[in-house]
Amino acid sequence: MTRRLTRRAVPLCVLFAGLLTGLLPRATSVAHAHAGIVRAQTERGPSGNEVAQDAGSSTGRLQPDGSLSDVAGLSATDIWAVGQQNAWDFWRNQGIITHWDGSSWREVPIRGDATGAGHLRSVAAASATEVWAVGDGHDGLPYVAKGTRDGFDRVGVPQLRTGDWLGGLAASSGRVVAVGSRDGKAFLLSSGGSGKGTVWKTGQGPAGAMYGVALAGRSDGWAVGDSGSGPLAMHLTGSGWKQADLPEIKGGFLRDVYADGRKRAVAVGGVYQRDGGIAPLVLDWDGRHWKRVTPPERRAELYGVTGDGDGAFWISGYDPRHEAEGLLLRYDGSRWTTLRGPATTEERTVRLQAVAHVGDLTMAVGHSLDDKGRYTDLVERFGPPPVDGGTVKAASEAE
Repeated sequence: MTRRLTRRAVPLCVLFAGLLTGLLPRATSVAHAHAGIVRAQTERGPSGNEVAQDAGSSTGRLQPDGSLSDVAGLSATDIWAVGQQNAWDFWRNQGIITHWDGSSWREVPIRGDATGAGHLRSVAAASATEVWAVGDGHDGLPYVAKGTRDGFDRVGVPQLRTGDWLGGLAASSGRVVAVGSRDGKAFLLSSGGSGKGTVWKTGQGPAGAMYGVALAGRSDGWAVGDSGSGPLAMHLTGSGWKQADLPEIKGGFLRDVYADGRKRAVAVGGVYQRDGGIAPLVLDWDGRHWKRVTPPERRAELYGVTGDGDGAFWISGYDPRHEAEGLLLRYDGSRWTTLRGPATTEERTVRLQAVAHVGDLTMAVGHSLDDKGRYTDLVERFGPPPVDGGTVKAASEAE
């Protein structure tokens, strides 16, 4: 799932802005997290959609200028997030892998790698003993790592070369797929999923870059991105990856995709506007065609999407009209609900880069940027309501 602004639709100036607005990862050694879960109070918004005004929020309080890029969960007590710290320092920035055990975050080390990881953009958990992460390496090559709660090891992929870029990752038992770009074309990297000795396969698609990928089965999945002029999607079938037909949307791009079986998927991204703004883009797959659907927020930037496997989807992003509050949208195919993080008087900008849903817990990660340009990694938890059914409550705990 992961998280990078279009590389062909907008050149380096916008790409760099994208890294600092939504793709940054997270920071530090031991993550002390305030874990808040509250009941959302709902009301009807101007469009008639239900708006959840209050949500649980937390912060990892890690090293300065850290941000989280992606999150993946196996259960409410087994959640992974990746990112980077020291984001403003090109030479000292450090990729971070961190794990939530239900009460606190803990950094999980990458072992025996002298060069180290830079920005880690995506994470995927096939099982408790098979977790993958991809991003940048300080040696100029894409970074691929595999591990467990005990630690990660860098995985050597002979086919990767300088100039390749990996931004999205999906894994299931016995299979892992990473997507990105190579030589100006969509790039796919896949393997059987085991550790050392893995046989890797590479493939290229049309002009463009891929940012997100999802697997619905061993021979079914989606990868999404942009072609430089519009959104791009590739479909995995029994005969391999093939470019899919999409609605023609000039200036559009896709950042992430979630597949809810063979007959349902949702992809999210944006459309560049003439005034420099970005309108949200949501595409819905019904098993035969992709169709565009209209979310309630008309100027929001959408970054990540997940689902519950039963027809509901959660989309994370940024709303410039409420920039100090995190934005999460819930979509069930017909009805939209807007959820926002807690209001604050602080001057800050909040971007939720990715979202995971496990059990009755929805967790979104990203960062907040203060008025001095400093980043702080951010976690927002939308969980079950208090058992007493009373007024808004927030439970917090820190190590």
